[in-house]
Amino acid sequence: MKLKTKIKISFAVIIIIPIAVLAILFAGILNVHIKSVENKYDIDHVGIDGLANQTKVYNKLTIKEYNKIIQDIQTRPSKLMDENYLESINKELKNKHSFIVAKVNNQLLYNGCLEEEKSLADNLPSYRGDYDYPSSYLGNSYIYGDYKYLIKQLTFDIGGQNVESLYIVTIMDRAIMRVKKIMFQICISVIAIIILTAVVLAIWIQRSVMRPLNKLTDATRRITEGDLDFVLERTGKDEFGVLCADFENMRKRLKDSAEERVQYDDENKELISNISHDLKTPITAIKGYVEGIMDGVANTPEKMDKYIKTIYHKANDMDRLIGELTLYSRIDTNNVPYNFEKVNVDKYFSDCIEEISVELESENIVLTYFNYVDKDVVFIADAEQLKRVINNIISNSVKYIGGKRGMVNIKINDEEDFIHVEIEDNGKGIGKKELPYIFDRFYRTDSSRNSEEGGSGIGLAIAKKIIEAHGGKIWATSLINTGTVMHFILRKYYEQEVTTDYEQNTDY
Repeated sequence: MKLKTKIKISFAVIIIIPIAVLAILFAGILNVHIKSVENKYDIDHVGIDGLANQTKVYNKLTIKEYNKIIQDIQTRPSKLMDENYLESINKELKNKHSFIVAKVNNQLLYNGCLEEEKSLADNLPSYRGDYDYPSSYLGNSYIYGDYKYLIKQLTFDIGGQNVESLYIVTIMDRAIMRVKKIMFQICISVIAIIILTAVVLAIWIQRSVMRPLNKLTDATRRITEGDLDFVLERTGKDEFGVLCADFENMRKRLKDSAEERVQYDDENKELISNISHDLKTPITAIKGYVEGIMDGVANTPEKMDKYIKTIYHKANDMDRLIGELTLYSRIDTNNVPYNFEKVNVDKYFSDCIEEISVELESENIVLTYFNYVDKDVVFIADAEQLKRVINNIISNSVKYIGGKRGMVNIKINDEEDFIHVEIEDNGKGIGKKELPYIFDRFYRTDSSRNSEEGGSGIGLAIAKKIIEAHGGKIWATSLINTGTVMHFILRKYYEQEVTTDYEQNTDY
């Protein structure tokens, strides 16, 4: 699951779950309180609106007693003048935080209030009106005394002589007062729900977010300490999983880079060792011949000429080796400026063969050339660098032919989108075990590293670098005591035909 989706779910959970749970709890709490009020005070249909507007509940609280008194008024009005009767009604009302006050002609007849409410009876308002028939009554309900009392007042006449007012007084601040308790419980429920939701989300986030973050933190610390020998497993398909996968790929590249750096350092050490070895031989020879001249060993003009020529040839060998090392270093660091251009295959290789043939003829080597590519075929190349490849391969062939009457065949083959160049010799050949390494720098098939026969050991390495820079490929096939064939391929160049919109849309 993606992190974006998790955030959306968390947002929904924070909103929906508390609201849903709170709605359920709210309904449950209200139902409990409504049932409690109905059972305690023996009233029906309190409802949610009753708890919201408690005056309705207070009104229902004494409705049974109120209706009973009205019924008694209708049957026998004089009964309400009986204090014992009023006392019995008052007892029923005490459990409902209510009491009765009765007045006859504004004179107090009965006061059933509590001690602290004694003064209330004297201040209750009287009811004045006209009655059309005996035993008629008028009822009225109102809130009295700064919303502290709910009063139901009944006024009726007795035989047209006495007017009695009967008051049912409910003390509102002592009665059902459930709203504050309900709000308190709801607030506690809200806090509990929020805490529970936060805990659940925290655990979920800890598992889905903090765990991969901790893994990434640990992996970063290990990489900082130089430890790359571990595997960071992907934790899922979300953004953290992708990040872990990318981090693991980075770790692998860093490890490969570190291993390549170690290998590069080892190769540099080997390079220094090989350079020291290859330079030591001509320097030792030069030193020996110079000492011979200084000691007077070259005491004839012929010996002196021989010593000087030998010193010159050895110096040339050193210069050639240093030049090849410099070139290889520049190629290896991509510091060689290639001048790529369109080159005609037939003309280019014909010119090369003409230059090479003179040198091979002096070495008693027969050169044959076969071009199976059309004369108009063109490829992209740096003519000078590609000629260096051909010269290095030919020089390598000459050295391994070994002075015998040799043969070098050059073939240019057409292979669809490529030209395939084969340079074959009849030298001593290369063994199968050695063949994969001949393009490595300083590799020689002779273990003694005979520089006279084996050369510098970087000619083929230079050839490989140049061919690869041209987007081509180079390899070799060989048989011992039969000869070696060097192969390389280069891509042909094709002119792209451009068709104008006019030519495309013209109909005839």
